[in-house]
Amino acid sequence: MIELDATDRRLLRALQRKGRLSNADLSEAVSLSPSACHRRVARLEREGIIAGYVALLDRDAVGRQVTVFVEITLAGQTEKAFDAFELAVCQIPEVLECHMTAGSADYLLKVVVADSEDFASLHRRHLAKLPGVAKMQSSFSLRRVRETTELPV
Repeated sequence: MIELDATDRRLLRALQRKGRLSNADLSEAVSLSPSACHRRVARLEREGIIAGYVALLDRDAVGRQVTVFVEITLAGQTEKAFDAFELAVCQIPEVLECHMTAGSADYLLKVVVADSEDFASLHRRHLAKLPGVAKMQSSFSLRRVRETTELPV
């Protein structure tokens, strides 16, 4: 793990909140000279602390208002079964996250769809065809209480 000082942490917090800050605005926000700010950000990128930059889309604006959490239990617990499932699930664009879990299910998926009808279609076309699935349980999110991409630093 790379050691981060207080200035690195301020830079990372600022960039997580607004990744398109100009170097001048960023340097002002964290009280650094523009050249020192640029060097630090370049180092954070080079060392892999900053993995990349993305545009975060508004789900409502792109017609993906509904979040569904899907618990998947596989029929077998073999490396081959895990690999086949993981390869297939990564091909479904509506699956934003897939986590292997400990507990009652093997995997937890975070899926975004337009509505319940869209989820039914996704279930028929993709989820029900995932290899090795023995059991699937879906829970619809009623309301997003908190959602962030910011990691605490």
